[in-house]
Amino acid sequence: MAKIADIELGDFPLLLAPMEDVSDPPFRALCKEQGCDMMYTEFISVEGLIRDADKSVQKLDIYDYERPVGIQIFGAEEDSMRRAAEIVEEAQPEVLDINFGCPVKKVVCKMAGAGILQDIPRMVELTKIIVDSTSLPVTVKTRLGWDDQSIHIEDVAERLQDVGIQALSIHGRTRKQMYKGEADWTRIGNIKKNPRVHIPIIGNGDIDSPQKAVEYKEKYGVDGIMIGRASIGNPWIFREIKHYVATGEILPPPTIEERVEAARKHLTHSIEWKGERLGVVEMRRHYTNYFRGFRNIKPYRSRLVTTYEPTAIFGILDEIEEVYSNPSISLI
Repeated sequence: MAKIADIELGDFPLLLAPMEDVSDPPFRALCKEQGCDMMYTEFISVEGLIRDADKSVQKLDIYDYERPVGIQIFGAEEDSMRRAAEIVEEAQPEVLDINFGCPVKKVVCKMAGAGILQDIPRMVELTKIIVDSTSLPVTVKTRLGWDDQSIHIEDVAERLQDVGIQALSIHGRTRKQMYKGEADWTRIGNIKKNPRVHIPIIGNGDIDSPQKAVEYKEKYGVDGIMIGRASIGNPWIFREIKHYVATGEILPPPTIEERVEAARKHLTHSIEWKGERLGVVEMRRHYTNYFRGFRNIKPYRSRLVTTYEPTAIFGILDEIEEVYSNPSISLI
């Protein structure tokens, strides 16, 4: 049984990675419905939180149906991190997660996210400040290192554990790699084998199928797997992995009816959470993923991303379902 502090996550927990502009409450609802064991918010700027910026504060929204859930923050200044931890605690998530892994330039240049991997003592110091500032379990998500010449993740794991984190999620790439090349899970596995490390180690990177999830779990011994990009437009990946673990069988891909229903739910929740105009506009980035690979889908997708009226969008989704549920049409 994998546990973060007192939070029981099951024998083989699947976690949803925090993803900017993706892992918001509407998307998390779909992933939870499909069997995700624990989810994280989009990362939240501590500077935005302490300044009461609307976008940052809205990201604190969590709902009972998605628990257990972690709120993830990023920043580089001690006082800001401390004050943000207090604000997060008031939102009552199960976990406070620190982002030490985001590779995006505008975050890194402030020595936040993966930028902190250039200064490991500072990383440890900031983590300790957060741990000491909250009664919530603190977890960390990070990368192997800044570049190939500065991979110190085994030492980092020990030091972060020593200052009190309750779990460590590791993306198997350096910051320099961004999302290119293949994730190196061997180093993640080495941390799991380290007799000094007793906190849960969660592996992240390149898990895009049930077979790979089980293979990596068995090969590297991680306590759980965190899934990011492979879940975008595909929340079913969680149920597919769970089914494969339980039965050894591969589920058939989601039907067109399931895809359209997911898009409907996603749009409905987006409008409820963000308001009609923003909910409609920000949903546009998801349609390509829900209907990827469908033959002659482009005209429908073009209409979905240029229409502002929700009723009309739902009508287009109805059309897609009607057309592509016809067994005489080749879907792919």
